Amino acid sequence: MADTLEDHLFTKRTAITGLAVVAAVALGLTGCSAEASADSDAGAEAVDAATATSLADFGSLEALEEAAKAEGSLNVIALPRDWANYGAVLDAFAAKYPEITINEASPDASSAEEIQAAENLAGQDTAPDVFDLGAAVALANTDQFAPYQVETWADIPDALKEQSGLWVGDYGGYMAVGYDPDAVPAPESLEDLLGADYKGKVAINGDPTQAGAAFAAVGLAAVQNGGSVDDFQAGIDFFSELNKAGNFVKIDPTPATIASGETPVVFDWDYLNVGYGAELEGQRNWEVAILPGTGYAGYYNQAVNIDAPNPAAARLWQEFLYSDEAQNLWLEGGARPVRADAMAEAGTIDEELFAALPETPDETVVPDAAQAEAASTLLGEKWAAAVQ
Repeated sequence: MADTLEDHLFTKRTAITGLAVVAAVALGLTGCSAEASADSDAGAEAVDAATATSLADFGSLEALEEAAKAEGSLNVIALPRDWANYGAVLDAFAAKYPEITINEASPDASSAEEIQAAENLAGQDTAPDVFDLGAAVALANTDQFAPYQVETWADIPDALKEQSGLWVGDYGGYMAVGYDPDAVPAPESLEDLLGADYKGKVAINGDPTQAGAAFAAVGLAAVQNGGSVDDFQAGIDFFSELNKAGNFVKIDPTPATIASGETPVVFDWDYLNVGYGAELEGQRNWEVAILPGTGYAGYYNQAVNIDAPNPAAARLWQEFLYSDEAQNLWLEGGARPVRADAMAEAGTIDEELFAALPETPDETVVPDAAQAEAASTLLGEKWAAAVQ
């Protein structure tokens, strides 16, 4: 049996409020208004799905399913199919509920752009029903979310969820460095990346003021460059130095940019870097390293749009994401499902996949809410000038 999720992520225990995740985000679509309501089981009074905070409000999962089928649509945003096995998750939901059309919008958008889309499309049938967000963006936009507690709520560690259900951690991993061993030597430390062998070759996944994965890349650089989760300045300083050395590439990495040789070194979540290697097998060699020293872990968070045009489908999607089926699909994608410990105890986790998760550092950090907010503010003030 594999170690518990806490053993994988937190040898040195920390308070976690959820990181994202990530990242994910924007939209186009169809649906009903946020005033949509659904009938619950056997003659019960109509339920206003837009205000439902748990299955108890519907009476049963079957009643929620019927309400969602009556809406007929689910609008998702910023869910790349090659991100943490999201393609399989989306397809599994579609197979389970063929009556519900999934409208996928802007798969490569950032967490910040998800919120922008919700604001721009408010009141329209094309607005996103749900979000998948990095921590900094989730914490800054709680007024955009509707509280909802899934049926498996008790299995989710308290530190990884907002207590009313405004946002909930779902899947996570470690910040890692992926690299092409045919293009660069294997990096053994952060400092290695400042060397001439890496000139014009090091990328991060997005803008750290907007995207969770890029935010975490700066966080990792901070804790391995003399800083801490209390002060990301050391991480900003590292990327400033990387930029001055000519090693920082301002290209968002994708399998295509890796295949072309544009981004032969990539800071990203371990599960995403593993996914790049799997997709490029036969085209490019791709190795993944969790650098020695302090590790940086994080979760992406799920949330329901307070103005969801398909409020029942939004809540059914949440129920599915926290089911054993979807949690094992995250694991299949190399990510660490938030319910892993409870599932391991219940015997419902894929034990082979759980045992195969990469070895993790002896010491791991994850920012809490206050630390993430402070880091986000600092990045907003300092990042652009540091890497211009």
